[in-house]
Amino acid sequence: MHKQEIYCASEQQQMLLGSCLAKAFSGKPLLVFLEGDLGAGKTTLVRGFLRGLDYRGAVRSPTYTLVEPYPLGDLIVYHLDLYRLSDPEELEFLGGREIFSGNHQVLVEWPEKGRGWLPEPDLHLTLHHRTHGRSIELCCNSLDCTQEVARCAAVLSEAES
Repeated sequence: MHKQEIYCASEQQQMLLGSCLAKAFSGKPLLVFLEGDLGAGKTTLVRGFLRGLDYRGAVRSPTYTLVEPYPLGDLIVYHLDLYRLSDPEELEFLGGREIFSGNHQVLVEWPEKGRGWLPEPDLHLTLHHRTHGRSIELCCNSLDCTQEVARCAAVLSEAES
């Protein structure tokens, strides 16, 4: 497992990081876990991810619906927010088997609520509040993921200059 930390000074940089990750993993099945306190920017990253795939509609946190599908041509991106989940087994009733076994991209907020039921992620992001901005720890479970995250870190670094 490879870890890298990226600092985002603004919401726009978080959006850029999300967009870069979407482009890096475009068309590939992907499971991303997003952890962090309330207001850390998990949904902002998802919004950036979807914008990177040219989705132009509203992107809301699925806190109450738990699952929001975003059909994008042949690809479906699922955004899950498990904050209100009381038992990981509830994922079965939300269509979890189809979501996690298909050729989809899945972004999961509050994955610790699904521990024991969720498969291992390809990419695990942990967002931390900082005085100005956020630090985001990215953990990859494959060499391909590590290389793509490094590219996105370089894109963010260039954007700051």
